[in-house]
Amino acid sequence: MADIKLPQLPDRTPMKLTISVMPDLHQALTDYAAFYAKSYGRDEPVTELIPAMLGAFLESDRGFVRTRAGGK
Repeated sequence: MADIKLPQLPDRTPMKLTISVMPDLHQALTDYAAFYAKSYGRDEPVTELIPAMLGAFLESDRGFVRTRAGGK
């Protein structure tokens, strides 16, 4: 192994998913994107916000994090 402090970066190849959402969820996502733009002064498309939203949700689910880490 190389004598380097930084570990090898994980695979960062994006995986494309296609989903369908109900109209009310689509509207909520559109509203959230508008709220994001107002909060940060920068427009981001819903398609860019969804991965960050899902990641934040998964990281905040303690039961999932514990189970994924091998706990019970």
